Amino acid sequence: MLSRKGIIPEEYVLTRLAEDPAEPRYRARERKARFVSKKGNCNVAHKNIREQGRFLQDVFTTLVDLKWPHTLLIFTMSFLCSWLLFAMVWWLIAFAHGDLANGEGATVPCVTSINSFSSAFLFSIEVQVTIGFGGRMVTEECPLAILILIVQNIVGLMINAIMLGCIFMKTAQAHRRAETLIFSKHAVIALRHGRLCFMLRVGDLRKSMIISATIRMQVVRKTTSPEGEVVPLHQVDIPMENGVGGNSIFLVAPLVIYHIIDANSPLYDLAPSDLHHHQDLEIIVILEGVVETTGITTQARTSYLADEILWGQRFVPIVTEEDGRYAVDYSKFGNTIKVPTPLCTAHQLDEDRSLLDALTLASARGPLRKRSVAMAKAKPRFSISPDSLS
Repeated sequence: MLSRKGIIPEEYVLTRLAEDPAEPRYRARERKARFVSKKGNCNVAHKNIREQGRFLQDVFTTLVDLKWPHTLLIFTMSFLCSWLLFAMVWWLIAFAHGDLANGEGATVPCVTSINSFSSAFLFSIEVQVTIGFGGRMVTEECPLAILILIVQNIVGLMINAIMLGCIFMKTAQAHRRAETLIFSKHAVIALRHGRLCFMLRVGDLRKSMIISATIRMQVVRKTTSPEGEVVPLHQVDIPMENGVGGNSIFLVAPLVIYHIIDANSPLYDLAPSDLHHHQDLEIIVILEGVVETTGITTQARTSYLADEILWGQRFVPIVTEEDGRYAVDYSKFGNTIKVPTPLCTAHQLDEDRSLLDALTLASARGPLRKRSVAMAKAKPRFSISPDSLS
């Protein structure tokens, strides 16, 4: 790290002395491209769009979707350009009426105190922003000047409405609220009620709740149809379960959402060994709801690749009761523990339930066996000799 910053020359770094140029270097295996990132952004690049004019048909949405530097630039230039445009119009009116002759002539000017382009620019700002310093004003001499005054006021109101609405929508976008909706970094597969289940944990960091929150999950993988058509992003909806049943959740505290891996599940033939070699598997989780304070619908997304799914582990409890109320320890939000889980697919487990019975028996004998071994290794504190009994 010091050599990259230029503090220590590279030829004096010990790590370079330990390298052998003759040895082959192996690159790390490239990770599968995600369809949805961990933060919820869609990892899709749109290229070769020929109909660019469609974006101009919805100017407001285009402005909201722009990045902040571009939005602020358009915000500033829209006002400057309108001020300069109408300043030119006011200067032309004064020039055509002969008001730029520095007071020569007895005619009443169209606009008082306009002697140059600078004064016309200042008057344009006063009209559009309604500052009204009182030094310049439109007279009854020129009906055209009155018409331009009305037009500039209408144009100024339209620019204010569009740009201020755009700034408001960018600051109050729904994905801002989704920043406080968190998912566990890893998902787990373990037994629950005698069935293999895919589980993850979701929580809300804010006290203001998400109303009518629903959660759904999709499996995205590359498939080939019987006709030979390759579908690179085949999406399959799979049902999620929670403690109360259904997709609606009451997200007042972190919940463990699970999916039962049954015969209708795309994970029915997923084995523990496939998690390290199944590169085409990605599970997307989508949480939707209405923000209680603003009434805006928000959506939080995340995804789990095959190597982010832990087999045979379970989330640790993080909700405890303290001083008459429940407390949530978010430092253990993603912590898991190992639990007895059969190393087979859900399909194999349904065909041979004896695997589950053997696992249950082994887990039940485990504590007793450990206790018996511990008691055998323990030394007695005292002994009774035969002579003491006589």
